[in-house]
Amino acid sequence: MTEQAPIVFVVDDDASIRDALKSLIRSVGLRVELFRSPREFLQWKLPDAPSCLVLDVRLPGESGLDLQRELVQADIHIPIIFITGHGDIPMSVRAMKAGAVEFLTKPFRDQDLLDAIQVALERDRARQRRQAETAMFRKRLESLTPREREVLPLVVSGLLNKQVAAEIGTTEATVKVHRSQLMKKMGADSLPELVRMAEKIGISGSERQSSKG
Repeated sequence: MTEQAPIVFVVDDDASIRDALKSLIRSVGLRVELFRSPREFLQWKLPDAPSCLVLDVRLPGESGLDLQRELVQADIHIPIIFITGHGDIPMSVRAMKAGAVEFLTKPFRDQDLLDAIQVALERDRARQRRQAETAMFRKRLESLTPREREVLPLVVSGLLNKQVAAEIGTTEATVKVHRSQLMKKMGADSLPELVRMAEKIGISGSERQSSKG
């Protein structure tokens, strides 16, 4: 599947800064969309393409930090690069703790911003790859029979076939068949690989303990 062209969003209330950032970011071949306020940005439907947000901290009304918090609460994980002419250490610490990629104080070097944008876009690419992988594993999980789903958390907890058989009240031979089928359907070539897949979709051996206790 071909990746969509990455896009950089810029939110700043100063038109001259928006235009300067637009020229800079376009100079390295990236698409840019400009917004005057957080509200204007929130009305935009985010694309599936890798993206990041260059965000001024101090804005009329809702601040950049307020927008960051709102995006986190809405489960929108776009990487953010903060820019500000009035930054302080507590502000930058708060932004970074909440997941910001970078916190640049004006005037900053053009290259520092471009470097931060590349880091942010690669972070978003990695997030999208993880999401796609998890979605694929969930689809494979749906192909399992109810019995295979029952066996899965027992297998990833490290139980032997005979232990799984005792747990669910069947024969070791039957468990061996279920285990072989579920690994085939999940596309796992080894137990460690199956464990990794199960963890990605929130299934672990701890389910066995909780179901028994």
